[in-house]
Amino acid sequence: MTPQAALRQRVETSFLRQGMMQHLGARIVRVQPGEVEFALPLSDKVTQQQGAFHGGALGALADICCGYAALSVAPEGMEVTTVEYKINFVSAAVGQEVVCVGKVQKAGRTLIITNAEIFDIKDGQRKLCGLMQATLIAIAKTY
Repeated sequence: MTPQAALRQRVETSFLRQGMMQHLGARIVRVQPGEVEFALPLSDKVTQQQGAFHGGALGALADICCGYAALSVAPEGMEVTTVEYKINFVSAAVGQEVVCVGKVQKAGRTLIITNAEIFDIKDGQRKLCGLMQATLIAIAKTY
């Protein structure tokens, strides 16, 4: 198995354990070292009362995206968990789906600093709707 295929498998195996993401219908779009991309389709599971994507769903997607970007550079046998994050919503997400791109900015021995951009996809157009910065910690795998 190539290193890229092994990385994709590592992320997919963990992602399938994410009950919330499975329930909401999120999917993996792309995985590479230090960067992942996920998509979340519009459904009644992710909307607020006005029909737009709920900020909580977008925050969860961005957190997960940052986490898997961090996991993609964490040593084998290690997991990551979020220590802190901040999110800014810059416009409403009202399209058919949102796409989130998570990237590692700096990976230390213990802490991994990441960011994510959330894009609203409407009629084939991609519009920035949110930004997250997150800090994750590498921990020993417990399962």
